[in-house]
Amino acid sequence: MKNYDLENVEEMAGGDKDFVKVVVQTFIEEIPPDLEAMNQAVIEGNASQAYQYAHKMKPNLQMFGLELMPQIKVIEEWSKSGKDETEVHIASRTITDKYQKAEKELKEDFNL
Repeated sequence: MKNYDLENVEEMAGGDKDFVKVVVQTFIEEIPPDLEAMNQAVIEGNASQAYQYAHKMKPNLQMFGLELMPQIKVIEEWSKSGKDETEVHIASRTITDKYQKAEKELKEDFNL
């Protein structure tokens, strides 16, 4: 089973395979710096910055079917409630791990 799902991307592309590849490439280029910035903000205890990056990545992670909304929510709620940081660190690690697995598969599947 794949760590990603292209159903939403393919629906948006309307059968245009080149468009799907462009969307995949963009995803692979744009997420890592945001992921790194979010993780850095979590390490530094900067809840509002972590929120901004998590929130920014949310639509793309959803579009690729990564099913990370519970973890994104933990980070978003942390900025509002000062929630337990242990949960936040686990959530950011889960997001990072799942993204990296999906990225590896996407690069293989699309010869990127």
